[in-house]
Amino acid sequence: MLDRLLGRAALKERIETLEAERSSLEAQLESADENRRAAERARQEAEARVNRLEDRITELEDRVERAEGGERTVQFRGESALRGDRLETVLSRLESFRAPPDGAMTAMVEGSPPEPVRDVLGDRAPLVGRAAPALVYADDETLLSVALRPPVPPAHFVEFDTSFHVDRDWFQPGGRYTLALVRADLFAMGTYEDREQVAYEGFRSDVKGDHSKGGFSQARFERRRDQQIESHLEKAHEALSAATEPLYVVGESTLLSEFESEATVTRPVDATGAPREALADAVDRFWRTKLYLL
Repeated sequence: MLDRLLGRAALKERIETLEAERSSLEAQLESADENRRAAERARQEAEARVNRLEDRITELEDRVERAEGGERTVQFRGESALRGDRLETVLSRLESFRAPPDGAMTAMVEGSPPEPVRDVLGDRAPLVGRAAPALVYADDETLLSVALRPPVPPAHFVEFDTSFHVDRDWFQPGGRYTLALVRADLFAMGTYEDREQVAYEGFRSDVKGDHSKGGFSQARFERRRDQQIESHLEKAHEALSAATEPLYVVGESTLLSEFESEATVTRPVDATGAPREALADAVDRFWRTKLYLL
């Protein structure tokens, strides 16, 4: 009775109405945020599929060009990704190989195979160009001939000895280093001792997704999105200023050029999800070695 006389009942009812409206808006906001993250994941997955299809198209076009030119088509005897125990087994076997003097060739090839590699591999040398950048291991009788694309490739070289040159630092994490994952909406950075993470920093940025409308509205939207990405990258550069070297930066291929001057290695990696989970996935993907049987 007193509440009604003083108008408190109406105020309380209004408060309850506003609280219910606030809860509804919070639920809508949470749903919209989840939809945005889902859209970003879908975009990244689509980009990964496009990249794989482009690689396949390039490979098929190359085969067609060679066939039309009368060049005999050669194929890899096999391909696989190495990690963990299998990588250890392959590296140990390469290390154990022995040949006569100058009978074991090791070469780091970044593009077209140089003449010494072509001399050893003969008509299978074009495969090296398709695997590059890659380390090539072959003996003078080509009883053993493989190409490995390592996570941390060395500079170009060609050498002949009685054994292959295998440096574990090209293939496996060792010592202290930093690996950072950069996406348009996410940054995550870990400092590691071998495989163990000893420090972490990560954040998300509010970056608008794709715009479906055309005209001035779309242009204004894209300018706003570019500004948000630029601000996000500035924060990423600031975080990387305290990184331990060597620094490996992975993530969206369209952003990696921004970090080439400060990174030891940059590499496109498809890693989705929240910062910590995406970083763990990126680390696992980065430390894989692609094996090509020539």
